[in-house]
Amino acid sequence: MANLVKSLLHIGGHNPLTMSDDHILNEIYLTHVHSDSKFDVDSLFNLAEHIINYSTHIVDNFVQGNHGSPRHIHEKIPQASFSSPLCTLKQISSEMSCKAPGEEIAHKTTMAILNKLSSYSWEAKGVLTLAAFALEYGEFWLLSVHEPTDPLAKSLAFIKRVPVLTKPLSLKKHKNAILEVNNLIKVTLQAIKAIFELEKFTSYDTKDVPALASTLEHVPADVYWAIVTIVAIVTQIDCLTTNSEKEQELAQFGQKINIILSKLRKQISLCSQQIGNYTEQVEYNKTLRKLFQTPTEIMEVLKVLIFWKDTPHAPIYDGATKTMVSIEVLRKKEVFLFISTLDITQEEFSLLKPIYDKTKSVNQYKILWIPIVEEWNDQLRKKFELLKSKMPWYVLQHFSPIKGFKFIKEEWHFKKNPMFVVLNPQGKILHPNAYHMIQVWGLDAFPFTKSIETMRTQEASWIESLVININPKITTSIKEQKYIFFYGGKDKEWIQQFNKFAGALANDVTLKDKKISIELCCLDFEHQNIVSRFWSGVESLFVTKMHMKTNNVTKEVQKLLSYKNESGWAVLTKGSSVILSGHGNTILKIVQEFDKWKEQMVKNDLEISIREQYEKVVKITHRCSHLEIPNVAGKIPDTIECPECHRAMEVFIKYKCCHKESSLNAANGGDH
Repeated sequence: MANLVKSLLHIGGHNPLTMSDDHILNEIYLTHVHSDSKFDVDSLFNLAEHIINYSTHIVDNFVQGNHGSPRHIHEKIPQASFSSPLCTLKQISSEMSCKAPGEEIAHKTTMAILNKLSSYSWEAKGVLTLAAFALEYGEFWLLSVHEPTDPLAKSLAFIKRVPVLTKPLSLKKHKNAILEVNNLIKVTLQAIKAIFELEKFTSYDTKDVPALASTLEHVPADVYWAIVTIVAIVTQIDCLTTNSEKEQELAQFGQKINIILSKLRKQISLCSQQIGNYTEQVEYNKTLRKLFQTPTEIMEVLKVLIFWKDTPHAPIYDGATKTMVSIEVLRKKEVFLFISTLDITQEEFSLLKPIYDKTKSVNQYKILWIPIVEEWNDQLRKKFELLKSKMPWYVLQHFSPIKGFKFIKEEWHFKKNPMFVVLNPQGKILHPNAYHMIQVWGLDAFPFTKSIETMRTQEASWIESLVININPKITTSIKEQKYIFFYGGKDKEWIQQFNKFAGALANDVTLKDKKISIELCCLDFEHQNIVSRFWSGVESLFVTKMHMKTNNVTKEVQKLLSYKNESGWAVLTKGSSVILSGHGNTILKIVQEFDKWKEQMVKNDLEISIREQYEKVVKITHRCSHLEIPNVAGKIPDTIECPECHRAMEVFIKYKCCHKESSLNAANGGDH
């Protein structure tokens, strides 16, 4: 409490008209604690608004020479359960009354009021102060109306000094000052009403109504200015009713509160517009979700997804005939939606070409490229035209943001990487994003439905699609069901060591006697494109499985992906079936110590023995598992289980740039 008193003494000499908003905010935040005082703010505001509207109308009539009560002002009666916070209002009124004029004193009084209202929300502080003022102002002018005919009102009016302002000579003398007070009261009421309106928007998330964040940040300062203006008005009324030689200057307070009101109205308009857009988007998303879930004609679904209401006559470019065609060409077709930005790489283009060639022989299937561009300009149009000229499939040519832009980003989790959405002729989604499936299995997974993906990802031969085309010798060995060690890593010395000891194991007489043949395939000895394609395939395979129920295949894929940036790694397969995968240190130790488990292998077989040895070694070696997941389209799981110890893995965020120019435009000399 002592600190608070010191604080108030310190700020006593501050002039709010020369203080910055940041300075004011820093001071008023010290008065605010958790908002836990509750009362019916709506009812109190409605009563205060009615009193002030009624009172200011009386004042306008008096100044114009019209006496009597206004009849047209609508009254909002509070609920019977409403209980007025009368003691609080009287305390505020007492704090404001009979203060000497001056901006510093007005500031000090305002800080005292804010300290009294420390446990109320910011808009409640404003409403309570407004209501405390309305009590006094309303009573003053109510007495002025009834004074001529009511003896009690006449006596009360004398005590309240009402005739000092309402006598003809006094009214003439103070006319401009009374009008200034009255007009400033109206503006201040509107400012508090605007703050009150803004508070009702807080039920919306700031990500849905972006303007709300900065608007609400400034509400405390706006409330301060409304209160300090009311304090200044009360002081000026006191000066007028006491015929004081000094007066409280209101002009600068009026300028400030008018600026705040103008700003608040713009913010309310902007927030209302954004809320309208958000509400419309919610309804649109609901409509679109229903369309995808209810059997419809695919063409109708695409019209809503892309255009919503007004569909152009011929919005699709046919890459095969180089002509513009109607969306009718997709009627009753199975459609592959290729959704991407304009930064398409040659590799991505190459993935789609075999699928397009397949659709030429199976006319039921069509590819439609939907370019995702937030705002078109001449440069982006040029880029689009160049890309379009290279595409043999259908291309959406629509130089406005597609209606489903937000739906695709938020519901389908589109990021910057391409998506491949599979739709049947009724518009039902058969796969929300088959792109990674295509990267792994290519045409072998045609027509890329979820059921085909589930079947493929449960196969023990999952690694075949990643290694089958490394070189002809490996392809033959896989088909002949031979044992193969695939290995690689970032550490050349580890690769040399593994090559040495794994080679010794493969050439061991014991294995020869058992007619066991092991081949070695070091990925890092192959072309860099093969290495990149291998790890891209592992990532894609992991993405296809990360939302599925965890099984042995999922764990093996996840383990392998976690080795991508390690010093070394190895996978032992028999044909296309994975026997074992492990970190470089673990696998190297196993092949180095072959003599220790050789006898066990003779009794059992290679697969059982090497797995048992792996379990022994992995228990005595400790390493952290690192899993880097590409920022792909689709939802990333909140938690991922470690493939080694089965605990939930910690989450980190990593950013990477390889400074490569790999877009299809760049590859063909286009603008980027």
